[in-house]
Amino acid sequence: MISPTPRAIFLMLLGVPLMVLIALLRPELWIICAGWIGAIGGLILLDAMVGPSLRAYQVKMDVPPLLYVGATDPVDLTLSFSTGALPRRIEILLEVNETLEDMPAKGLRGWNNRERTYAFGLTPLRRGMAQLIRLWSRWQGPLGLVQKRHVMELNRDIPVTPNIRWVKDEAIRLYSRDAEFGIKMQIDRGDGSEFDALREFTTGMDRRAIDWKHSARHRNLLAKEFRTERNHNIVFAFDTGRLMSEPLGGVPKIDRAINAGLLLSFVSLRNGDRTMIYGFDERPGLMSGFLAGRRAFTKAQSLAAELDYSSEEANFTLALSNLSSRLERRSLIIIFSDFVDTISAELMLENVKRLTDRHLVLFATFEDEALADMVDAQPLTTEDVSRAVIADTLMAERDIVLRRLQRMGVQVIETRPEEFGVELISRYIQIKQRDML
Repeated sequence: MISPTPRAIFLMLLGVPLMVLIALLRPELWIICAGWIGAIGGLILLDAMVGPSLRAYQVKMDVPPLLYVGATDPVDLTLSFSTGALPRRIEILLEVNETLEDMPAKGLRGWNNRERTYAFGLTPLRRGMAQLIRLWSRWQGPLGLVQKRHVMELNRDIPVTPNIRWVKDEAIRLYSRDAEFGIKMQIDRGDGSEFDALREFTTGMDRRAIDWKHSARHRNLLAKEFRTERNHNIVFAFDTGRLMSEPLGGVPKIDRAINAGLLLSFVSLRNGDRTMIYGFDERPGLMSGFLAGRRAFTKAQSLAAELDYSSEEANFTLALSNLSSRLERRSLIIIFSDFVDTISAELMLENVKRLTDRHLVLFATFEDEALADMVDAQPLTTEDVSRAVIADTLMAERDIVLRRLQRMGVQVIETRPEEFGVELISRYIQIKQRDML
């Protein structure tokens, strides 16, 4: 598409007063008006012919196969002109759908061997299917009178999944000590309560582990060795309702919860436990069977990616009753959810209490940073004071709910998003060490 620039329109309009005067006072000099229009038109035509050609313009694009929530991945562009003059400046704009963060137009200068490279950063706002719709390019001729626009239809779909890259990085960091001197077998003895073997007592061992009966029989001090319990059931119950679909630091809470849950899933599967993915909002949603083995993590990843966002309130009565009826043995149930006040949390407390009769429940939620910032903000106006008082009241009600959960025997985690995954793994290890399952 070729169109005149504002400069060309201004030059054309600059002759309008002269044309009006000639038409009113000296109509016989109309040739001057035609000459002005022809001169400007000729300059526009010359600028269109001499400037960079649309046919010589080429675009190469390298698109990533996957995008991850909360991460930014590049789309590499290579712009080139095969023949003709090169524009002093070229503007590009990548049009995307609502799943991706909007990007402003970018003006590029400078060429290297008739090519110019640039990388757009794609930042997903949520899980789903991101789409690159079209690439807009625009440049002007040497005289600045003609503007040429190139539109490249892309229609490229890119799936957006939970941030497994972060999960893998955290997992590598957690287990990097095992690979410091090469691959070696990890010894799990001494960390659990399941009897493994008897061995001769040596200095540094816990004296409480001495088996006095067998020591007397063999006339030598023998101590019991224990190993980490395996084959426990771990249920990840994700509330996908309205509150968990709200953004926290630019990323929906449910996506942050999924990332932390997948990290713990990786660790628990590696330790020999079994995991289940369960999602609910106003009604029970996705429910997988129990997954076992390290290779099952890929399946857990794909199942977690199917958890959709919802604008409905979570129905804890229906969701937790349905979950309880499906579990045949004692399990660790990790509920990723949120609440606003004691009234909205009443049904949740009632149904969580029923789960604690048979299962160990861990309630995981995020700190409400917005309320904390309001309370800590310097009170400069009366509105700041009112806002701080209301926020402090809401935080007090939040503490009441969490204390009630703890009195029920529920494990509670409330922390910042950046510490959520590490805190979840630490609590899981504590539960295993204390043989609470």
